[in-house]
Amino acid sequence: MNVKLPFGKTQVELDLSGINATVLEPRFVAGLDDEKEAFFQACDSPIDANPLNESIESGDRVAILIPDATRPFPSQRVLPWLMEAIDHVPKENVVIINGTGSHRGNTPEELLTMVGSEIYENYRVVNHSAHEPEGLTHVGKSPFGYEVYQNSEYVSADKRILAGFIEPHFMAGYSGGYKAAFPGVADIDAIMQYHSAMVVGDPLSSWGNLENNPTQEHVRAAGKLLGADFLVNVTLNKDRAITRFFCGDVIEAHEAGCAYVKESAMIGCDKLFPIVITSNNGYPLDQNLYQSVKGMSAAAQIVEEGGLILVAAECSDGFPEHGNYRKLLFDYPSPAALLDAIRQPGFSVFDQWQVQLQALICQKARVGILSKLEPSEVRKGHLTPVESLQEALETELDRVGSNATVAILPEGPVAVPYLL
Repeated sequence: MNVKLPFGKTQVELDLSGINATVLEPRFVAGLDDEKEAFFQACDSPIDANPLNESIESGDRVAILIPDATRPFPSQRVLPWLMEAIDHVPKENVVIINGTGSHRGNTPEELLTMVGSEIYENYRVVNHSAHEPEGLTHVGKSPFGYEVYQNSEYVSADKRILAGFIEPHFMAGYSGGYKAAFPGVADIDAIMQYHSAMVVGDPLSSWGNLENNPTQEHVRAAGKLLGADFLVNVTLNKDRAITRFFCGDVIEAHEAGCAYVKESAMIGCDKLFPIVITSNNGYPLDQNLYQSVKGMSAAAQIVEEGGLILVAAECSDGFPEHGNYRKLLFDYPSPAALLDAIRQPGFSVFDQWQVQLQALICQKARVGILSKLEPSEVRKGHLTPVESLQEALETELDRVGSNATVAILPEGPVAVPYLL
């Protein structure tokens, strides 16, 4: 039996002949027969909201938030339909904001690919920057005690539309919903607060959990300070086809989408595995090591203490170079040292949350990664570089016994296992 794992825009194949392997994949849901028709139906009969074309008047200034290039939201398909749905609004009244959170802005070439030429040439498409105060406006104080600033164009709009997709998320329970606005278009100080060591380290900040999830609570509390008028969330299958639209009220539509995703993407397991092999579901999710922590985290849910996680993640964009993720990994000699530093009172460096999660995974299991990163830098990042998943798997089986059980997560964080 062979299995293929996404790797960038290609695949890596594993031969599982004679191996005691269990392949864990989400329940496949076929794409919609007519995505455009389904979109308009969802906007005309939204969840707990007025129809989209009735919610926005012709004189309104409209801000539309989309995910950045590290997310597979099909902006190039959805945005033309969305513009058709609000075609009574002049083009000059519409701004599309690329919700980068704390990530780098996308290049003009990337933005063109993301939204398509029709949108790029006819509408303003701008990057959010969490680090530039001149582009931010104060919107209030979070119930959790910190001030929140958001993108000024988002704040000054008369109507706000949040776009995104829903999948299990390793901290917020699920992506989508108000995450488009917070952290999507928030300031770096507020992002730091919601990604604090205490919030990230809370066991309820985890895959597939919305109930009392402190990360999701921070997201919603800050998002509601300004609010949004309409949500356009989608679910996707492994072919990146849209399987369902969840449109309408930000909270109600999001929760309906999360319940739908839980049925197909969360996989119960009755045991832990000494070896778990995963991916980060290929491009664009595996562009860098930072994002690929999600695939590691999915595998960590069902790996034995001291076991081995093998990850296929191309990392064409490096660690990446921007931000503090790479520097933090390199500055400390071990995962334990990293965690000791992050947990110190007053420690506050953006990107620490991803480093914290990676360090926790590395304390539980050994992590080997097949990537395009320099092997010496992978080691400095407290991971083990591997040249071949097949060889790494066979070497580990020689060590622990050929009958050892192996779990395979071909789609990585898109299919999240949990222990029953």
